[in-house]
Amino acid sequence: MSRLPESERSDWTDLDLLTREEAHGRLLAEIAQTDARLTALGPSDEAERELLRTRLRALREAAEDLIDQPKGD
Repeated sequence: MSRLPESERSDWTDLDLLTREEAHGRLLAEIAQTDARLTALGPSDEAERELLRTRLRALREAAEDLIDQPKGD
């Protein structure tokens, strides 16, 4: 029986995958942190403000996609 070296093993074999609920929870936490950072920015931070807005949109879309998927997928 030959085993693959550690570097060639699949992550799937570790069974450390997130459930949709866990991933959704982590996304919600990240959304809250990003929203807080956005709120704390001053008027001179427009470039960072735009980056955070873009990030928030992407995080919210990802969170919505997770809860909109049927349980069987």
